Amino acid sequence: MTGLSYGRQTIEDDDVAAVVAALRAPQLTAGPLVGRFEAALAGFLGAPHAAVCASGTAALHLAYAALGIGAGDEIITTPITFSATAAAAYYVGATVRIADVDPRTGNLTAQSVEPLITARTRAIVPVHLGGLPCDMAELSDLAHHHGLRVIEDACHALGAIYRGVPTGAGTSDAVIFSFHPVKHITTGEGGAVIVRDPDVRRRLDRLRQHGIERDPARLAAPAGPWVYDVQELGWNYRLSDIACALGLAQLAKLPRFLADRRRLATHYRAELARVFGGDGVTAPVELADRQSAHHLFAVAIDFERFRTTRARVMQALAKVGIGTQVHYIPLLHHRLHQQRCPDESPRPRPGADHYYARTLSLPLYPSLDLDDVRHVVCELHRVLGESP
Repeated sequence: MTGLSYGRQTIEDDDVAAVVAALRAPQLTAGPLVGRFEAALAGFLGAPHAAVCASGTAALHLAYAALGIGAGDEIITTPITFSATAAAAYYVGATVRIADVDPRTGNLTAQSVEPLITARTRAIVPVHLGGLPCDMAELSDLAHHHGLRVIEDACHALGAIYRGVPTGAGTSDAVIFSFHPVKHITTGEGGAVIVRDPDVRRRLDRLRQHGIERDPARLAAPAGPWVYDVQELGWNYRLSDIACALGLAQLAKLPRFLADRRRLATHYRAELARVFGGDGVTAPVELADRQSAHHLFAVAIDFERFRTTRARVMQALAKVGIGTQVHYIPLLHHRLHQQRCPDESPRPRPGADHYYARTLSLPLYPSLDLDDVRHVVCELHRVLGESP
């Protein structure tokens, strides 16, 4: 029960076999497995179109670009997210406005977004932190009222459900997923953009492969089967057939992975209640109208109550082989975002301050067992009890 990281991929023999078979196939990239993975992912989600790409960051970049967000435009997003949510907007020349979050969940709130909307605002970008969906009804209504796009950063939320609808199957303009090794399924590195508009889907396909158009019906003067036209500036953001082979094998196991995560989260809640009784350490919030995908299990710890610091707790747990992490350092604590968003720093964000001061992500991934969970909670109790 040692050597526990906060997150970890689950790779099994059938995953390895799928990758080996792909390596023996005629095409290692731009082959048939890409379309198969996209179709399987869209089918799983109940979504119209899926475009897979090199990473979750690439997916964000492609979504912003394909939806026409560019220089002079603004997006509004959360302070509690990984850098890529904002950085991908910088890639297309957009400015980022940073709102605030619900202090219980760390998720973006509509009431903090609305005062930031200007004539330059083009999109609201909620992030489903830890796998718990934001209040999409409020955010979507706000976006509709102001004629804005909604781009969901759902890199934590593959398999999450909001009001009976899987994340990715709703009405947002784009939904982003990540297949990094610590996420719900992995392709090694990889991501996907889910969209409803077939024209946006076609532009995503063009942008992820250098801006190239090959469809004869969309070429000015097709002269032969070799002809293509570079119609706009794009990127090499394709996902290989090797990666898609792994993705297909992993996607088939996603229901099991989700069930494992939810079972472990339930056990964490029971152990935390038994050991702490809600005194100083609380489990992630559960809400009646949504179901988390449990990418993370981020507890809230009142470090002052235990007369300690988060750094001391993390270091003490690491000494007994328990890895933890913080999700996330708020965007405006980073030099890049301070420089890029100089007008954003002075505004108070009490929700983000409260959430960040207390959050700590404990180990959570499908190959953990119930004894591992009990061990983590007991060690956390010991560490907090030994604080000076």
